[in-house]
Amino acid sequence: MNIESVKSLFELFSGEEAEEYAPFVSLAVRETERMLLPDADTSDIRLDFLAAAIANYRFCRMKASRDRTKATYAGKMLAAGEGSPVGQAAELLREYTQLCSDLIKPQTFVFAGFSGEEDEIC
Repeated sequence: MNIESVKSLFELFSGEEAEEYAPFVSLAVRETERMLLPDADTSDIRLDFLAAAIANYRFCRMKASRDRTKATYAGKMLAAGEGSPVGQAAELLREYTQLCSDLIKPQTFVFAGFSGEEDEIC
């Protein structure tokens, strides 16, 4: 991954200076590296986008946790849910995770069991 590319993409996604929030970017790069499959191409540009989306999501969550206001200046209630910045950042992260699905370890786990013998239900 190219850290400068990740910083540039973080600035694009968040609208903030990457240098000011460098810990978010470096943590996201490390998190993305831990997600990689052993034979994944680490120079794939999609990983830069995924790391920037992770950093943006963490940044949006941090901003939302600090914002304790209940109403805006005009008296309208702040939005939460799908249209909120955190919701949009989560959707962006989901999309880039799906885009990189062939490069990263599966994020879900399904447990299935099979019996060798047929069981009778009484």
